[in-house]
Formats: sequence, C-alpha cells, structure tokens
Amino acid sequence: MVPPLIVVAVRLLADRLPPSVAAVIVAWSAAAVGAASMTNLGVFALKAIAEVPAVGRTFGWSSPVVAADTEYVSWAPWLSAVLFVIGVVSVARRWRRHRRALDLGHVVPPADGPLVVLPDQSAQAFAVPGHPGHVVVTTGMRRLLTDRQFDALLAHEHAHLAAGHHRLVRLAELAAATHPALWWVARHVDYLVERAADEQAAIEVGSRRTVAHAIGVAALAATGRQDVPQSLHVAAAGGVVPRRVAELLHPHPPVRSRALRALPVSLAVASLLWTGEAVWDLFELLNAARLGR
Repeated sequence: MVPPLIVVAVRLLADRLPPSVAAVIVAWSAAAVGAASMTNLGVFALKAIAEVPAVGRTFGWSSPVVAADTEYVSWAPWLSAVLFVIGVVSVARRWRRHRRALDLGHVVPPADGPLVVLPDQSAQAFAVPGHPGHVVVTTGMRRLLTDRQFDALLAHEHAHLAAGHHRLVRLAELAAATHPALWWVARHVDYLVERAADEQAAIEVGSRRTVAHAIGVAALAATGRQDVPQSLHVAAAGGVVPRRVAELLHPHPPVRSRALRALPVSLAVASLLWTGEAVWDLFELLNAARLGR
C-alpha cells in the first residue's frame, strides 16, 4: 500500500516546496519505498523456497510448518517470488539503460573547458555528468538563441551538473522499476530537477523571463534525435515545458512547512520498518519450523 500512498504525498507537496528540496525528498523517499517493496517480495520468495520439502530437509526445518503460516493464501509466496524476479530483471534493465545513456553522452570528448560546441545543424543541448562534467551544445542550437538566452541555457545545464541531478533521476527510475505505482513519481522527479535547474539559472542570469524564453526556444527547436540521451537533453520533459515556463513567469511562493517535507519521508520510514518486521517474522517462522520437526 505504501507506493500508492507516496504518489498521493508527492501530489500534495511537490509543487508546494522549493523544487531543489522536493526533488531530493521525493527521489530518496521513492528509492526507500522501492527498496522496501523489493525486500518484502524477497522475504515472501524465500518463504516459498522454504516450503519445498527438499529445502526443509537440507536446512533442518519442517516445510509443512512453514507452509501452514500462509495456508489460506498459499499462492501469495509463489506470486511474490515471480514478482521479485520480474522486479530484479526490471531494475537491472533500467540500470543498463541509464549507463548506456551516460555513455552516449561521453562520445564527444570535452574540449579545453566545460563547454563543447558541436558543428551540427540540429538544435541540441545537454549536460554530460563526469569529473568534471561538461555541457554539449550544437551550432544549430546556438544560432537560435540570443546571447542572454544562451547564457541562461548554459546556467541551466551547469545547474544540473552542480547538483548531481542525474543521480536523483537514476534513483527515481530504479525505484519505478520496482513498483508500477512509482512510475509517476519518477516522472515527477524529472520535472522537479528541471524546475530546480530553471530556478538556479534564473538566479544566475538575473531574469526569469530570459530563462523562460530560452526554454521555449530549445523545446520548440529540439528534433528528438535518437542518438542523444533524452534524460540529458535540455528539452527532455517536453510535455511539461509550458508548466515550467508558467512557473518562471508567474512563480508561486513555496510553502516552507516541515510537516510537508516529513510526509513522504514518514511513509518511506514506515515502509522500511514494516519491511524490518517482515524479515524478523521470517526468521521467527524458520526457528519455529526447526522446533516443530
């Protein structure tokens, strides 16, 4: 039940907190809930294995005693085992996809500085994390922007690098791979890191309107090439660009409430505590099964 509840919590608070704060809280809370969800499935999967008579004989416990614990829902441990395997495969695939996206961003070696300008007619701009990271901009994108808009675009991308937003996106995506309800949370983390970079860029260039115009131009001009990792692209969240522009032009003051910040964290902590209890219950069951032989 916790993953659906955290979706509700994100809806309540994500737009009421500063985006840089909300992104961190939501991403880490989702990761904790996702880890707890997988651990719970793993516990039930181990129980299913423990019900096998051959396993009981090998480890010295009574498999009928283990099976009797869920005799009215005997299918639950085996369904959990299937879901656990599906979750592990999904997380592994998402991890590999993220690594490939970062590798694609490194196909262009950095120049003597944090900016790489590619001679390309398409309009592209994206940040490439690393030590140090750098920003890649095509000549097609540069021609579309005024000097002030170009400064805003660079400030936006450097804000991603400075805050390590790719790590928050990766956390949220891995969490989404563990439970379908967390998919929307991951998409909202994408939005929040873009909003956080927008706000930082506005501070650096001193004009929210300039940043809004730069975002609009970049989004309209982006061609959606398949060889550019969308998770690194300035216009990756194309569906929420109008919303980002609106927040820049007509900002809403954030609500600085500790209770709001604590809501998703509390759900995550409750999920972890519940998981700890499930692990303990499994150990107690196996000890009782040894005594019941």
